[in-house]
Amino acid sequence: MAVYFTEIRHRPDFPGPEDGRAGFPFDLPAVRALDGLVLDMPVTFLVGENGCGKSTVIEALAAGLRAVAVGSHDLARDPTLESARALAGALRFVRRQTPKRVMFFRAEDAFGFTKRTIGDLDELDALEKDFEADLPDGSWGQKLAMGVARGQRAALARRYGDNPDAASHGETFLKLLTERIRPNGLYLLDEPETPLSPSRALALLSLLMRMAGEGCQFVIATHSPILMALPGATILQLDRDGIARVAWDEVEHVAVTRAFLNNPQGYLKEL
Repeated sequence: MAVYFTEIRHRPDFPGPEDGRAGFPFDLPAVRALDGLVLDMPVTFLVGENGCGKSTVIEALAAGLRAVAVGSHDLARDPTLESARALAGALRFVRRQTPKRVMFFRAEDAFGFTKRTIGDLDELDALEKDFEADLPDGSWGQKLAMGVARGQRAALARRYGDNPDAASHGETFLKLLTERIRPNGLYLLDEPETPLSPSRALALLSLLMRMAGEGCQFVIATHSPILMALPGATILQLDRDGIARVAWDEVEHVAVTRAFLNNPQGYLKEL
């Protein structure tokens, strides 16, 4: 069982209730409850209503643990992560051992990554054509340069497809996760179910179970009862009271989904 990152603690200068710096995100109850939070299982889910701080906490973990971001920006320059970087600077992260890689992924970043991959494929195509036109025809240098460009393009195409934009968002997202999640890594995922159908969410659940067995640790913010059902996972409920460990069948998302499926007409009459 791999648990690389084991505890979150407030630094001594963490803003207090009367501190002038204690606005968002420091005033969130879940953020104030992070001090001493222990992560002792390979998979931890952060659950709760919108605005409870799930994404903020995941983003702060990514910034503080210096994760590699799969998207359009790196974590140090992404303008949407300014608050997360501020929070990360006020936290201390306790680690038991060092993973081979630390990766952060938000569902919306699949679009940015796809665009960047398409741009790389096009650039390598253009580079190969430039080598063909500019270097002496048939020369060893021309063959070598063209071969390098062609080989790099082929490697990208094998991993993400010759035309990554041709797949659906959900297919692209799941393929990207499948390619990027490797054994002995720490992965921080923010609402990965967003682009996925229920059957694709089950496929992601299967991937998480398999990779947790291959030395991976996951911290995942989610609304998905399907993902939360992963056996042995820790579920942390974030709300106005702070953070609490809960069982799967105690999660509000699970209760509401079950009740609606059992009696959809009853719910629709109340709308």
